[in-house]
Amino acid sequence: MIRPPGFAGAAFGTVASGDLRVDSVRRRRVAESLGISADWAFVQQVHGNTVVEAFTAGNLGEADAIVVRRPGIPIAVATADCVPIIIEAKSAAAVVHAGWRGAVAGVVPAALEALNAAGNAPRRAAIGPAIGPCCYEVGAEVLAHFPGFVRETDWGTPSIDIPGYVANQMAGLELWKSDECTFTSDALHSWRRDATKQRQVAVAWLPTS
Repeated sequence: MIRPPGFAGAAFGTVASGDLRVDSVRRRRVAESLGISADWAFVQQVHGNTVVEAFTAGNLGEADAIVVRRPGIPIAVATADCVPIIIEAKSAAAVVHAGWRGAVAGVVPAALEALNAAGNAPRRAAIGPAIGPCCYEVGAEVLAHFPGFVRETDWGTPSIDIPGYVANQMAGLELWKSDECTFTSDALHSWRRDATKQRQVAVAWLPTS
């Protein structure tokens, strides 16, 4: 697991961690190593901007961001090119799944607003491994949504910088950002590279002490 420095409860998975959505044995091992419960809250990700609050572990339904204010309930999203984001506040945390559709729909501002509405102003955010502009080739219909974040792939075709786009939406927060690209790193799952159904998981939690 990748632990962003300075964060109280944040970790990003890799291929070596396993697909922790479905592999309960590995999830228990990872949870033990992190000092957290193995019962996590997940959502059915739909590339939208819905935010739900976790009051218990398990499947919380269709959403792309989870907020938690109760210690002892880890919250998680799964990615394999999309951007995983963990946001920490004084007594709350959020985890966000942001593909290009979710990013355009405003899932990141929605998560920030949900934390603020609960009286927990966001303090810091971590952006986990995602596909980089070096490799995220897209068509004109996608480029049109990202003025200022249009780039070029390593092979000379148009691309977009999704991690940069969501980082801009969190301007003013203390920010940590992974430099790893899921498409180029064998240590990470990439749907674009392999059409894999496997995912790495980003998990956030509130420490119990």
